Amino acid sequence: MQASLEQLSQIIVFTGLETVEKINLQPHTQVQRYRKGEIILHEGDVLPAKLYAVVSGSIQVTKTATTGKETILRALAAGEIFAAPALLGKGISPATVTAESDCEILTVERDALLKTIGQNPEIALRMLMVFNSRIQQLHETVHGLISERAIVRLARLIQYFAAESGTESTSQGECLKVKLPYYRMARSSGITYEECVRLIKSLKPVIAYSRGGKITILDTKKLNAIASGTILPKDIN
Repeated sequence: MQASLEQLSQIIVFTGLETVEKINLQPHTQVQRYRKGEIILHEGDVLPAKLYAVVSGSIQVTKTATTGKETILRALAAGEIFAAPALLGKGISPATVTAESDCEILTVERDALLKTIGQNPEIALRMLMVFNSRIQQLHETVHGLISERAIVRLARLIQYFAAESGTESTSQGECLKVKLPYYRMARSSGITYEECVRLIKSLKPVIAYSRGGKITILDTKKLNAIASGTILPKDIN
């Protein structure tokens, strides 16, 4: 199915494109629907020369180590682009992309995209900003896995999703709009499921965890202190 002008407008890097530019891109686009849990790209897949973007729903990007351990690298929502190697690298998917919810994925053929970039170079700048941010995030993740305490990584993960997906104010505190079940936090922090459960319980004065992954930040200052390594859960009064 060809993308609509509205769907093209939802992609962050296409913000500000003139209607005529989007009309010219349309014949070179495709939108495909995926059900929750369905694999969009397998790690190691040969990728066609296209730009990939999330039109609706959300996806999860994971990497599997030689030991078989799987780590969540990031979650992306509507408007985000992914699979950079399809455009800029050797064309091999470096990770597995899974539909975190029912979603729609838009692709744009590289040659048509490059032609549009020639007319509107700001698209390339936006793409570079996105990829640069991803590289920095990946660097921080790797550094954290190597040198930081698990509790610090976990606190930073909660901070990240609070900032990325937003929170809602409740009588208890700030409730994350995204659900973070134990398995997801464990795989994103490089720890075991059991250790994640134990650490979340140690954070009870700071966050509240409800079944299904609902997290409410009870004390933002103390969460920030743990994330910075200033204090540990045992030091919380």
